[in-house]
Amino acid sequence: MTLKERITEDMKAAMRSGETGKRDAIRLLLAAIKQREVDERIVLDDAAVVAVIDKMLKQRRDSITQYEAAGRKDLADAEKFEANLLTAYMPAGLSADEIAAAVAAAVAEAGAAGPCDMGKVMAVLKPKLAGRADMTEVSKLVKAALAK
Repeated sequence: MTLKERITEDMKAAMRSGETGKRDAIRLLLAAIKQREVDERIVLDDAAVVAVIDKMLKQRRDSITQYEAAGRKDLADAEKFEANLLTAYMPAGLSADEIAAAVAAAVAEAGAAGPCDMGKVMAVLKPKLAGRADMTEVSKLVKAALAK
């Protein structure tokens, strides 16, 4: 079963059980997937669906930060619920040690000598770590590794 099919089945189950919050959050996800498919005129595979979910998670995290800064706990809680639901569809995350090892291997593979080679290293890492690690954190690790 593909990830998209699993999401669709979860929406059907939420509809049957009357979980309106879960149903609405999954509908937003399916709408985002469908929008990307229509825009690009393709059928998304699991990796592309993970990219859509990752983008939505980033939006939720930004919203949570802004709502909490504004003192809107009710809106922040709604965003946290959606973020938790979206996280369930992401592949298993990597540990800090696994990410550090991947960064070291990518630096060696790209033959990077300094900070000017960061693009090469990130190009090697992105397909390997997308959806399994926070790419902003990976970027910081790469900067630190190249600064040595």
